[in-house]
Amino acid sequence: MLLSVATIVVVVAIAFPLALWLLQERLIFLPQPLSEAQRAAIKHRHPAVREVFLDSGSHAWHLPGEPLVLYFGGNAEDVSWMLANRLPGVGWLLVNYPGYGASKGAPSEETISADALRWYDFAAKEIKPQKLFVFGRSLGSGPAVLLASERKPAGVILVTPFDSLIEVAKRHYPFLPVRYMLRHQFDSVSRAPTAGAPLLCLAAARDEVIPSSHARKLFDAWHGEKRWIELEEAGHNTTDGHPRFWDSIKSFIHG
Repeated sequence: MLLSVATIVVVVAIAFPLALWLLQERLIFLPQPLSEAQRAAIKHRHPAVREVFLDSGSHAWHLPGEPLVLYFGGNAEDVSWMLANRLPGVGWLLVNYPGYGASKGAPSEETISADALRWYDFAAKEIKPQKLFVFGRSLGSGPAVLLASERKPAGVILVTPFDSLIEVAKRHYPFLPVRYMLRHQFDSVSRAPTAGAPLLCLAAARDEVIPSSHARKLFDAWHGEKRWIELEEAGHNTTDGHPRFWDSIKSFIHG
């Protein structure tokens, strides 16, 4: 009996971390692909929107306007929902990560980051907005901070961001060596000191997924001008309904 129990403990101790290592993409990324019928329905509901594809096969929804907001969503987000829930009076380029929406490929830190740079350069060259803002929500704060450190946007909006996925994973799995297990680290806090664009950081006071302390560490490391707003009573997925949410973003974009 003692041998059996010991064997079970060893098997579990090995199998659980191994399963997390092998399945981490499924835990981090939850793609929301769209069928042709769904895309047609979206275009029918929003006749002003157009679809944009990069040579890489990545897809985005574009609503013309000035200034332009380049939007990166959460890990389980179909960004088309923003077409009906966006701030009016500005343009939007809603990016689908690889494997999301109509984008080809598979999501990873590498593919998402590479596409973020491509989308920024595409927007700057082809759309040519007078001002180009970057908006990252949750997982999307990773590529947004990357752009802030390697490009020069007019401003950066981060909603429920994190310092790094390593630190978030350590909070949820304190018994695992996540620093050595996690392949997709999105180490935003190390990029923040080189980000010179103005920052608007919107944290949720009751964030059950990424507690606001992670956002605060990123905010404190930011090099450029910055503004912190903590949305009282808001959770990770309820920020948009807060009365200060869109008003703060509107004020930030229009100065």
